[in-house]
Amino acid sequence: LPLTPRGTNMQNYTSVTEFTLLGIPNTEGLENMLFVLFLAFYLFTLLGNLLIFLTILVSSNLHTPMYFFLGNLSVFDIFFPSVSSPKMMLYLMGPSQTISYQGCACQLFFYHFLGGTECFLYTVMAYDRFVAIRHPLRYTVIMSHKVRTGLMLGTWLGGCLHGSILTFLVFKLPFCGPNEVDNFFCDIPGLLPLACADTSLAQTVSFTNVDVVTLTCFFLILTSYGHIVISILKIGTSAGRHRAFSTCSGHLISVFLFYGPVMLIYLRPASSPWLDSVIQVLNNIVTPSLNPLIYTLRNKDVKLALRQVFTQVVHISGIERR
Repeated sequence: LPLTPRGTNMQNYTSVTEFTLLGIPNTEGLENMLFVLFLAFYLFTLLGNLLIFLTILVSSNLHTPMYFFLGNLSVFDIFFPSVSSPKMMLYLMGPSQTISYQGCACQLFFYHFLGGTECFLYTVMAYDRFVAIRHPLRYTVIMSHKVRTGLMLGTWLGGCLHGSILTFLVFKLPFCGPNEVDNFFCDIPGLLPLACADTSLAQTVSFTNVDVVTLTCFFLILTSYGHIVISILKIGTSAGRHRAFSTCSGHLISVFLFYGPVMLIYLRPASSPWLDSVIQVLNNIVTPSLNPLIYTLRNKDVKLALRQVFTQVVHISGIERR
């Protein structure tokens, strides 16, 4: 594919029809080990989050606003790593290191659509915890089915708008070569250097978009937890304070695991392909696999519901064998 210099006449150029994913830098010879490792994380992510979602679905004692949002988080943690993980594992197996132009655009859109939606969802979950601790007697009234459904719809629409803007900004640019993406999936830092036109506007608007969404949500979460801490400290008994803190701790751990990599990738002034890839592996594969552990090991209600589900399954299996 010919390389058309930036700033020249773009009338006669050959459009890129596919991109080559270069994978994670400096991992040559480790493909088999990484494939087994990432496959294990991916399967654990799918099974763990599916188990939490189904447990919340079938357990009537978990039909509360908090677990409504946790169930939605489990769904996102199933879809989010599925945007990049299957293609990355195919790359590690060796048969295909390319992705079509349309596939690359879809990957970018769904990555930022689901990532943006999850970003908004963590903010909504922080507000839910604020209402539960600040207004416990009015909690179910404030967070009614209509309200939480509206909040979830808002997160979906916000994430869709976020992903659409970023995808439009990147793929309205002409790509005429080279076509090698220095990453294991299609994202803004790896694609903008390949465009055959001035990318300053797209770079400024896209990174500003990501920065504004990320920092605004993170600020709102910190604000909610500032009020939560003040409310918890006013609780008279140590047992009550401990219970309130334990209710929020799982969400806080997930927030830092999610926002930490995002800020390192998009808020740093300089880009390092190797560091970006490692951070995105953490964000795309490792963090979604940790959420089931965080919300089961630190949550008595979920652990109790899981035991009840397993007991029912064993009981039904025993009846069928007879």
